[in-house]
Amino acid sequence: MTSIVFYYGVISFFIRKELISYVLKFIFSFFVGVIGGILFEKIKIPKIIFYLIIGILFGGGCLNLIYPSLDVISDYLRQIALIIILTRSGLALDFKSLIKIGRPAILMCFLSASFEIIGIIIFGPLLFNISYLEATLLGCVLGAVSPAIVVPRMLTMIENKEGGDIPKVIMAVASCDDIYVIVIFYACLNALKTSSFNFFSILKIPSSIILGVLLGLLIGIGLINLYKCFKLNSTIKVTIMLGVSFLMVWLESYEKTYVIISALLGIIVMSIILSSKNSDLNDVKQSYNHLWSAFEILLFVLVGTRVKLNLVFSFEGLKIFILILIGLSFRTIDVILSVMKNKYNLKEIIFFVVSYLPKVYCSSINWGDCFKGSLRLW
Repeated sequence: MTSIVFYYGVISFFIRKELISYVLKFIFSFFVGVIGGILFEKIKIPKIIFYLIIGILFGGGCLNLIYPSLDVISDYLRQIALIIILTRSGLALDFKSLIKIGRPAILMCFLSASFEIIGIIIFGPLLFNISYLEATLLGCVLGAVSPAIVVPRMLTMIENKEGGDIPKVIMAVASCDDIYVIVIFYACLNALKTSSFNFFSILKIPSSIILGVLLGLLIGIGLINLYKCFKLNSTIKVTIMLGVSFLMVWLESYEKTYVIISALLGIIVMSIILSSKNSDLNDVKQSYNHLWSAFEILLFVLVGTRVKLNLVFSFEGLKIFILILIGLSFRTIDVILSVMKNKYNLKEIIFFVVSYLPKVYCSSINWGDCFKGSLRLW
C-alpha cells in the first residue's frame, strides 16, 4: 500500500512538472508574440501574421511546445476574445450611424453570408462526399467573416476619421455576420443530430435574433440606469459589462433545444445602447482596447496551433481552398450588388469586397460538434 502511494506521488509530481513546463512554454510563446508583433509593426507587416506563425511553429503540427490539453482552455479564451471584440464594435456604433448605413449593412449582413453558404451547398457535395445538410454546416464554418481581423482595423479608421461611413458599415456587418451564421449553424446541427429538419428549426433563426436584441436592449437600459445612480470607475464598469456578457453567453448555452437566444447579438445591442445614451465611456473603451491587446495575441497564437500543415498541403486541403474561393466568389457578387446603388466609387466597392475576405476562426461555435455530428472532411 505504501509503495502504491509512493508511485502515485512520483507520477503526480512528474505530471504536474510536465504541465508546469508546458504552461511556461505557452507564456514564453506569448512574450515571443509580443516582441515579434512589435517588430512586424515596425516593418509595416500586420502583426497577426507573426502571431499565426508562432502558433503554427509552437503547436502540435511542428514543435509541440503548447500543451494539447490547453485546447479546452483555448475554446474559452477564443470566446472571451470574441466578446471583447464585439463589445468594442458596439461601443463604436450608435443608433444615428446605424440608421444612416442601414440598407447596405442589412443587405450585406444577411444576404452575403447566405450567398456564400448557398455556393458551398451547391459545390460542397461535388468536391466532398457529404450531404446537403452537412454542406450547409460547412458553409457556416467557412462563411463567417472574422470580426477579430476586420473590426480592429475599422476601429482604427474610425478613430483616424478615414473612409467616412464605410468603416462603420463594414464593422457592423462583420460583427453581425458571424452571429447570423452561428444561429444557422446550430439550427442545422440540431437537424443533423436528430436526422430531421422541421419548421420549428427554421423558426429558431428569427426568434433567436429577436430574443437577442430584446435581451441586449433590457440589459443596456439597465446598465445605463446603474451607471447614472452610482459613480463607478472604468474598472468596475468593464467588470460589470464582462460579467453580464458571460451571463448572456451562459444563458444561451443553458438551453438550446427549444429556445435559442443570440447572446452575441445581445452583447452588441447592449454596447450600442450604452454608446448611444452614455457619452462618458472613453475610459471603458480604452480598457477594452487594452484587454484586446492581450487577447489578440492569445487568440491568433491559439488559432495557429490548430493549423495542421500536413492537411493544408494535401489534396483535401486543395479542395477546401477551391471551395473557399467559390464561396468568396458568391459573397463578392452580393457585396457588389448591395453597395452599387449607394454611390460608392470603384475603389470603395473594391475595399468593401476585400474587407469581407478574412476567414480566421473566432466565434462561439464549438466546431468539434461538427465531428460529433459525423461531418468528417479530412
